Amino acid sequence: MLTPPKETKDDRPAEFVEALAKGLAILESFDESHPDMTLSEVAKRVNLSPAAARRSLLTLKALGYVGQEGKRFHLRPKVMALGSAFYFSARIDEVLQPDLRSLVERFGDASSVATLDGHSVIYVAHHSRQRARRAAAVAGAAYPAFATSMGRVLVAAKPDDELDDWLETLEPVALTSKTCLDKAHLREELMQVRENGYATTVDQLDYGITALAVPVRDFEGRTIAAINSSGYTGLVTPEKLVAERLPELRATASHIASQLGRYPVLANVLRN
Repeated sequence: MLTPPKETKDDRPAEFVEALAKGLAILESFDESHPDMTLSEVAKRVNLSPAAARRSLLTLKALGYVGQEGKRFHLRPKVMALGSAFYFSARIDEVLQPDLRSLVERFGDASSVATLDGHSVIYVAHHSRQRARRAAAVAGAAYPAFATSMGRVLVAAKPDDELDDWLETLEPVALTSKTCLDKAHLREELMQVRENGYATTVDQLDYGITALAVPVRDFEGRTIAAINSSGYTGLVTPEKLVAERLPELRATASHIASQLGRYPVLANVLRN
């Protein structure tokens, strides 16, 4: 269930606008499993009263972000303008996409850049040659960080106390029969990721995905993003990815990091 932010949280500024938070939570509540919903379904999904959900939905409808057919609400194309504003202002196509295309041209398969948002990774950029059905790794997609190679790289970079807090609040869900749900074992794997400087996963997020990820660090050495290269389980193994792609993946991460000084907005986007 999606829950709009609460005013009682200590990290909320005095100027926090609850109504805006509710509206954004409603926009985020629509997904592949919930492409259209009734007012009561929206209210339940974002933990709002029907009256509050109605006010937000009608406001979003008046602004052109939400449409309505009978009693069911759906997103409208105008929502995409929010993502494109981010994409172009951060210069994603200019800075990140060329490197991802180069990786895919060399190795095939797919490559992405992602950042950490709570217990999720959000894909900032993606390029792929793949056509088979699998978890959609498009820019803007969010997935459980614990089940992805990029998420594990990002979490492993946390200081020990923050990592332990992150694990304590984690509620892992089985996405495949191979998804690691044991927090103690996951912590061991994260420590190994920290030691190795890379992470590999096999069928953790979805069947058929084997991936390798490395950190992207800023000029102070802080991990601010992760970049991966993935292929089909059965065609590639973690060992093959490490042997054939790790040096190039690290070189690409370094190249991206070297460009951040010339693109301060993108640096801030990845850092924050």
